[in-house]
Amino acid sequence: MSETVHKPTLYSAVQPSGTITIGNYIGAIRNFKLLSDEYDCLFCMADLHALTVRQNPADLRRRTAELAALYIACGLDPEKNIIYAQSHVHQHAELAWILNCFTYMGELNRMTQFKEKSLKHADNINAGLFTYPVLMAADILLYQTNVVPVGADQKQHLEICRDIANRFNGVYGNVLTIPEPYIAKTSAARIMSLNDPTSKMSKSGEVDSYISVVDDPDTIRRKLRRAVTDSDGEIRLDPENKPGVTNLITICAAMRGCTPEEVCQELQGKGYGALKDATAEAVISVLSPIQEEYKRLISDKQYISDVLKSGAERASYLANRTLRKVYKKVGLYQG
Repeated sequence: MSETVHKPTLYSAVQPSGTITIGNYIGAIRNFKLLSDEYDCLFCMADLHALTVRQNPADLRRRTAELAALYIACGLDPEKNIIYAQSHVHQHAELAWILNCFTYMGELNRMTQFKEKSLKHADNINAGLFTYPVLMAADILLYQTNVVPVGADQKQHLEICRDIANRFNGVYGNVLTIPEPYIAKTSAARIMSLNDPTSKMSKSGEVDSYISVVDDPDTIRRKLRRAVTDSDGEIRLDPENKPGVTNLITICAAMRGCTPEEVCQELQGKGYGALKDATAEAVISVLSPIQEEYKRLISDKQYISDVLKSGAERASYLANRTLRKVYKKVGLYQG
């Protein structure tokens, strides 16, 4: 009789607070499908985190469903992976309260993202914004997570998560798994803003600075035609002196699945118009089938509802095992 092989657990959460860009797709989402072969994966729509900024309730509900549909359209199998909404699993908020009691004010004060968001939302510096990293720690630790894919802006949050878990374990024994950052075997291309190629592409930038995964072909072509280049005229990789051109080459290569050098070789002697056209066609060819599947899924509201309900039930089962153990360790009466 063969034994069940338990794969390590990978956890990823994304706020349903805006569009998913091709930067998100190239850097993370397209790799998630491959990761589900190596890991037991949980993909969370982090709607509780989104509340640190005032949300239009109808928009938040809609975007939560849209993000789930987009994940599935990009190839994530909801049977193989757990895809769920954070607010559907009450254990997240419960563990966050316990972990708040093991987190120091000084640690939270040092969080650079809190400082940055406080400047951006000066009229709404709320306690949730301050304790955001504790809820993030609860998200991760609730599932005895082994690895977490993190961008540069989230590394500090994973560090505090590890600190909190080590502090808890120091008091109560080996209760919580200490998560490690997920390091891709091949480094992902870094996709920059189209109108400021010295900055990372972000959904919070101007609308022409990014390409959304759901942008139609005409919009994609228009945005790329407007992308910043330079007056040099030569198509070559030079991040320091030619960041705009290098960014377009990088996007084209990533979408084609080839090397940037191959793109340069093919377009040698041609102008930036040819580069922008080639990049647009490469992006459209990848996104078109995703968009087609996304439209089919998002029109089936019952299917998305069923996926999130099933995902929440599976996530709750795993979360409850950890929470009961934590409650017992800290002395909460269980009956």
